[in-house]
Amino acid sequence: MTHDEMFKKMLANPPVKAEYQSLEDEFSLLNELLQACKNAGLTQAQIADRMGTKATAITRLESGLASGTNGPS
Repeated sequence: MTHDEMFKKMLANPPVKAEYQSLEDEFSLLNELLQACKNAGLTQAQIADRMGTKATAITRLESGLASGTNGPS
């Protein structure tokens, strides 16, 4: 089973879908934060440093948001 297939299967479960959708504000805020950092010309390493994490974590966040599978649709 692919990730997308599993994702769709999980969202077919109403309680899972409701919980997932409850995170919409969090995903939206994260997306806005990362976009503001990019607009400010910050690198992933600079963003990570300011957030107290590693650049690879920022890469994963950005990848997930871009794919549409880690944020509400």
